[in-house]
Amino acid sequence: MSYAGKLGLKLRAQKLRGQGLSIKEIQRRLKVSRSSVSLWVREIKLTKKQLRKLYLNKKTGALRGSIIAAMNKIKKREELTERLRKEGIKEVGRLSKRDRFIAGIALYFAEGGKGDSNVSFSNSDPRAISFMVKWLRDLCRVPDSKFRASIYLHDNLNEKKAKTFWSNLTKIPFGQFRKTYIVKNNLKRLRKVRHIYGVLRITVSNVNLHRKIMGRINGIFSR
Repeated sequence: MSYAGKLGLKLRAQKLRGQGLSIKEIQRRLKVSRSSVSLWVREIKLTKKQLRKLYLNKKTGALRGSIIAAMNKIKKREELTERLRKEGIKEVGRLSKRDRFIAGIALYFAEGGKGDSNVSFSNSDPRAISFMVKWLRDLCRVPDSKFRASIYLHDNLNEKKAKTFWSNLTKIPFGQFRKTYIVKNNLKRLRKVRHIYGVLRITVSNVNLHRKIMGRINGIFSR
């Protein structure tokens, strides 16, 4: 079988699994080995509703037991995740102005532009973008008119929808958005699209502010 043919079968298997079909049913439809199907769909997570449906369709106790075990495992993982999330929120507590100041420096060190040029920050997480825009406005005194934004987006996503989302989040008007950088989606990588609004890059044309931020970063590490 050619690479293209195998790739097509893999994509079909993943799509069918995402619809909640069992490995046995996918094997029957695609006429391939069960081991191949298991390998192709192992990263596809089924919802609780899909697991229950599979459970009702199973006829042997052993298979029902494996489904029940999987459902219980999901429930325990969700409970643990929620407990740890709440613990983390409690540990952080209320942020002071200085806490926000230091957090912004740390975020810029991780995701901001380091070259001796303009201030820039890129991220796909709306929380990080929102925090840094407020940080630049409130703690770096950047006026609204100085912000520029640009989007990095796969060609299978909606540019207008993405721009509307980021504009509403940041309060940066469309007129201050630069041309969107469209990236060709690589189907061979077979990864799920997690960032439906792409990656947003915030830019502020101020070399001196950039140098001051880099000085703040140095200040943290020199202590």
